[in-house]
Order: sequence, then structure tokens, then C-alpha cells
Amino acid sequence: MKRIVSAVLSVLFVFAYSIPVKAEKNAKIKVSAEAYVLYCADNGQIISSKDENKKMKPASTTKIMTSLLALEEASSRNKKVKFSEKMIAEGSSMYLKVGEVVTLKDLAAGMMMASGNDAANSAALTISGSTEKFADKMNKRAKQIGMKNTHFVTPSGLDDDNHYSTAYDMALLMSYALENEDFAKLTSQKSATVEFIEPSSKKTTYSNHNRLLSLYEYCIGGKTGYTMSAGRCLVSAAKKDGLTLICVTLNDRNDWNDHISLYNYGFEQYSCYTSDDTSFFADVSCVGGESDSITVTGEKPVSIVVSSDDKDKIERKIYLDSFLYSPVKQGDNVGRIEYTINGKMIEENKLVAVDSVNSKKENKNIFTMIKDLFTYG
Repeated sequence: MKRIVSAVLSVLFVFAYSIPVKAEKNAKIKVSAEAYVLYCADNGQIISSKDENKKMKPASTTKIMTSLLALEEASSRNKKVKFSEKMIAEGSSMYLKVGEVVTLKDLAAGMMMASGNDAANSAALTISGSTEKFADKMNKRAKQIGMKNTHFVTPSGLDDDNHYSTAYDMALLMSYALENEDFAKLTSQKSATVEFIEPSSKKTTYSNHNRLLSLYEYCIGGKTGYTMSAGRCLVSAAKKDGLTLICVTLNDRNDWNDHISLYNYGFEQYSCYTSDDTSFFADVSCVGGESDSITVTGEKPVSIVVSSDDKDKIERKIYLDSFLYSPVKQGDNVGRIEYTINGKMIEENKLVAVDSVNSKKENKNIFTMIKDLFTYG
């Protein structure tokens, strides 16, 4: 609903927001993992952790990166892949046979559902020509994401002394991957069906190894991993009431229960509240413009991750002058919305012009301009 703003606004709205407090690193939770992290994807905060920067073997959780790169490639060109002998890999498999033809997207499904090492090799060779060149691509992306303690060698996650990551880095990867719609959709599925191009009569449904999708109602995806050297590894994501958390456990014999316990703790301690500032509109007088007024709105929706104990302490203030001088361009910053707690600003959003207003072409003398100023003020 629009309204004319006649003075500098200092309108106070009280919402259920607060600034996130510093989390307890170990949060008094018993976790069996050698290393773990509970990470908030919405604000980048570590809620609970243990040895989160320790370099360890990530096993098949590596396929989060491999399948993401495959899906990105497939989004522009979903190549047909003919399975060959050089694509064969030991370990877990989607059981491709030499001569069979599938697409890159199918290979991503084989990786995320059945943890297919054959699918990972096939994707790497198809995209980059060799697993070495594909590893370079993986490491380049890891650097872009901010994974400072990660180095990939194999597309599948099979053990290599120089193939390592950390709980924290894998949380960054999962958070990043979830921004890809194709990945987010795939990782949330309990199963996926692949219809082969060759033989055309073959259709196989692969079940997701991530049991957390069935064990925990808020789970939205993840990837399992295991080798004798790495132990049980699990990267998962959960979302509740707008708050997205990532949990990573490395070398954890009790990973399903540990993830559920950590999520229960995280969602109990923190909440996410949103304010759709794009639904705020105000008509402001415009001096010297071809139009007498201009409409302004919030630049973007705002979401704030907050401690449940402090949820009633946020104040929302709107600052906007009673008039603007033309010309004003669409998207110009003309005011702000501040979110504060105990007088300290924790979030700010711009107020921007919805449309453009050009200056009047007629010439005005100084006295007319002064008259306009008092008229609009």
C-alpha cells in the first residue's frame, strides 16, 4: 500500500529479530566424528564444531563437486556419454556397461544416488578429457568457493594421499552447490530413474544412499562417503522455517544420529526471520520533475539469522526524506531501512526508486525554484 511521505521518517517497527550471538564451538553435544561442523548457510556462522579445519579424506562426498560440475556442463549442453573401458572404476557403481549411452545429467544422478565411481570417471573424462585435467577444474572451483584446505585428485573420492578436504570446506561446498537449482533438486530426491539412450529399452531406478532424507523430516539433501581409510563420511543439509544448516561429519560411525542431534540443537538455538522490504512502497514528492512524485521501495528482501533467546529485540527504522530533487533514475538509492538491536545496526537495506523521473525542460528562475521548494516541503 502506497502512502505519501511528508517528513523525514523515523518510523519504528518491532519485529522478532536479533543479532546472532557467538556460538559455543562444541555446544555440549556428544558427536562421534573425528571432525565435524554444523554450519549456517544463511550467514556463514559455525554453530558447533570439532577439528573443522583438519585435513582428512572426504571419500565419496567428493562427488558433490563432481556432480555439480557435471550439472553445470549439462545445463548448456547435456552431452551423450558412451561408456568405455577407460571409464571403469572400482568401488561403488551405477553399473554402466561398455557401449551403453547416457547423458551427463544421468551421470550426476548416478553419482548422487548410487555413488557411482564409474559415473564420476565418465563425467570427468567427458568434460575435461582426463581425470587430471578435471581435478584441476575441481581445485580451481574449490579455490573460488573459499575451500582453503582442500585438494582434489580423483573425481570419485577414492583414496589418494594428496586428495583431502576438511569438514568446514565441505560445508562451504555443500552450501555453494545448493545454490544450483539442478543440484538442489537432485540431492533432495530419494531416488532417480535413468532412461538409457543405448540400449533404449533399459531404464534403471537408483535409490539415494542418503538415509537422512527418510530419517529426518527437514533434510533437503546430502552425500554419503566411505572408504576403509576415510571411514564413514556424511555431508547433509536441512532446512526449517527458512533457516538452512549444513552438517558435515568425517570418520563417524554414528553419523545418522549425530546429524540429527546436531540439527535439533541448531534449530533449537537459532531461527531465521524475514522481512520482504520489496513490499514496502512510498510515494515521495519530486521537486522539478516531469512527475510530481516518485515511488520508492526496498531493494531486496531481508533475512536475519537470530538467536532464539533474542528474537524480540530487533527494531526496524525507515529513513526517507520528504522530497527528492529531479532527475531521479530507476534504482537510485534514495533512503534506507535499518535493523538495530540495542541501538547497534546489524542490517541495512537500501530504498530505491521504482521508476525514473526526468527534470522539467522549462527554465526556471531562482525565485520559482525557491517557491517550489517551500511548496513541496
